[in-house]
Amino acid sequence: MKTINRYFAGVILAIALFALHSCETTELDITADPNFLTPDQASVDFFLSSIQEDFVRQYEGTADFDVNDNFVGGGNTTGDGFNELGMELTRIVNMSGRNYASVYQASDMTDEWDNAYRGIMADIRTAEPLSEEAGQTHHIAIAQFVEAYLMVSMVDFFGDVPYSEIFQGTEGNFNAKLDSGAEIYDAMLLLLDSAIANFNSEATTEPVDFFYNNDYDKWIRACNTLKMKIYLQRRLVDPNAIASFNTIVSSGNYIQDTADDFQYNWPAASASQPDTRHPRYGLNYTAGGGAEYMSNWLMNTMSVTGDPRIRYYFYRQTQFVPGAEIDPDEELLNCSLEAPPQHYINGGFSFCWLDNGYWGRDHGDADGIPPDGLLRAIYGTYPAGGKFDDNAFSGINATAGSGGNGITNLLTAFGVDFMRAEVAMMGGDMLGARNFMLAGLDKSVAKVQNFLNGREAGADISFVPTPADVAGYRASVSNNFDAADVAGQWNIIAEQYWIAHFGNGVEPYNFYRRTGYPTTLKPNLEPDPGVFVRSMYYPSNAVNNNSNISQKPDQTQTVFWDNNASAPVAN
Repeated sequence: MKTINRYFAGVILAIALFALHSCETTELDITADPNFLTPDQASVDFFLSSIQEDFVRQYEGTADFDVNDNFVGGGNTTGDGFNELGMELTRIVNMSGRNYASVYQASDMTDEWDNAYRGIMADIRTAEPLSEEAGQTHHIAIAQFVEAYLMVSMVDFFGDVPYSEIFQGTEGNFNAKLDSGAEIYDAMLLLLDSAIANFNSEATTEPVDFFYNNDYDKWIRACNTLKMKIYLQRRLVDPNAIASFNTIVSSGNYIQDTADDFQYNWPAASASQPDTRHPRYGLNYTAGGGAEYMSNWLMNTMSVTGDPRIRYYFYRQTQFVPGAEIDPDEELLNCSLEAPPQHYINGGFSFCWLDNGYWGRDHGDADGIPPDGLLRAIYGTYPAGGKFDDNAFSGINATAGSGGNGITNLLTAFGVDFMRAEVAMMGGDMLGARNFMLAGLDKSVAKVQNFLNGREAGADISFVPTPADVAGYRASVSNNFDAADVAGQWNIIAEQYWIAHFGNGVEPYNFYRRTGYPTTLKPNLEPDPGVFVRSMYYPSNAVNNNSNISQKPDQTQTVFWDNNASAPVAN
């Protein structure tokens, strides 16, 4: 992860934020430093645009070290953003490092913390009074939704965090107290009610809306879907959570159709100043090849089951992997000359290599980086806007595929179906759970297959899975579910949950801690990698500068909604 040296512990007021690169102002004759604008000089639309972009980068991270990106610093770029953190922990992408404590250190979390408080929240608090004065209630509503989504995620990753005191005083509160995660969740539900009221109001002007193009019916459905997510995440500690969840379901006013998905569409109009490509594309589609490793567990799971989404998720740059179709190679794949660890043998897990060009890494593989950038499997067309795998087996470059015009999924119709499958399982309704899972699978597959349309000229669409391929896979999932015991059914739902959410690591990480499933995940290469990360350390700078924040003794500290007696078993 990258470390930002600039840090303001409790968060400063947004005026100090405006060391930014361009903005609209209300007057042209600025004699003071134009990089430090006062609120009366700044456009609310500029604030809201910044809020929306910073928000999506909180989850997706940055593409490079461009100063126009939010996370500017040095270090491991693949660690930026909540999505990447969650995907690493749940084997959706490779986690490099055999010991959890060494991979996720306190010094690594500054990016996400700094962007959340010093970026998004500071802009929101500065823009609010300007919007209120101007009667821009739809601007306010979008900012309220972003705040609710963001603060729920901060709780999910860190536990108790500053909230109520962060902007007290004219210069901000450098010693803001920690609010309990439960209190923040309650506050965010109320904030979403306020957002819905503002979306329903008449506004003086309309905002620049990056998500729904000013369709406020869709925004309201997103608000209610975020409420469903909140209720489901705290179901272990809230006896009324499922009833509240089902009340929204009964209303029908939530995301049910893929056309209503709350997602960010990366325009890919520029590779610099700023880089508007999907960050996973920007990191991996380079002259030197990929910068990340795909997960051997996920690729193997999808390959052996004939999952119709695999050609969209992963692009194979070569057909042959050392140890599989060709001889082991110490330089390119060091582990191809090694014996698998005993716990891999005992569990029957694949080790090091996969067949057919699916060149990735196992969970916790911390070997050095060989010259395999133009050989390893990388992100495909979905969701990063890369290349569709049509058996070309060619290397990539900085403009390959569709140029990075991918998407960031946040709240989706398929995700709602999986939420409903979980609720059904908790209620002992196995038939309902199966049907909701299959509905989520159907929506996921359709969304992935439709994604290729018009995006990549020259792709050989004869390799697109046929309707019969899709139907056969669906039938296999359904039959396996019907034949399984309860634990097996949970595993099947969880695996489908993981696969559908490829690109979004937040939901699988939450699901994993909430349910403990799937138990089929490949373990860490290290037999004893330490405790599974149930919450992240607070950033070192936050601990050093805010007397109200004490560092956690370890990463076994749970967030308020996780009252499970132990961590998930597949450590």
